[in-house]
Amino acid sequence: MENDTTKNQRLVQILFVEYMIVLIYLVFFAESMGRVDRETGAYAYNLELFREIKRFYIYREQLGIKAVILNLAGNVLAFVPFGCMLPVVIRKRTCLFDTILLSFSLSFCIEIIQLAFKVGSFDVDDLLLNTIGGILGYMIYRTVQTVRIRRKLRARQKKFQEFSA
Repeated sequence: MENDTTKNQRLVQILFVEYMIVLIYLVFFAESMGRVDRETGAYAYNLELFREIKRFYIYREQLGIKAVILNLAGNVLAFVPFGCMLPVVIRKRTCLFDTILLSFSLSFCIEIIQLAFKVGSFDVDDLLLNTIGGILGYMIYRTVQTVRIRRKLRARQKKFQEFSA
């Protein structure tokens, strides 16, 4: 079978691998993100939806804006590239549902690993925020694709009009 990957698609595939490496590092190893080994401690988890989101909102002044943004916006923004690049990497018709399912699945795997190895904590709010990030990324991808298609159509129409005149 002939390789029909364009240079741009290949670039996105390379960027996707690099993104995944950075994501894994930040989630599991970055000490600046509060990732420390808690082998002697108890398992940390939150199974109540919106519990941590409410806590960060209510105690935003005590926690500081940096902590609030890092936790809430950071969880969303961390998955935006995933949603943007996923349709290019998979190279088949990727719909919103696929992106939601794969964003949630990746986030769930990360949360399970955090729980099992006591690095970070399992948090259902993170599942929600990460999935929202994947959705936003997919919406950005679809918007860019729509603009690209419209530009191509306008260019073709312009060439046809010049040819017809």
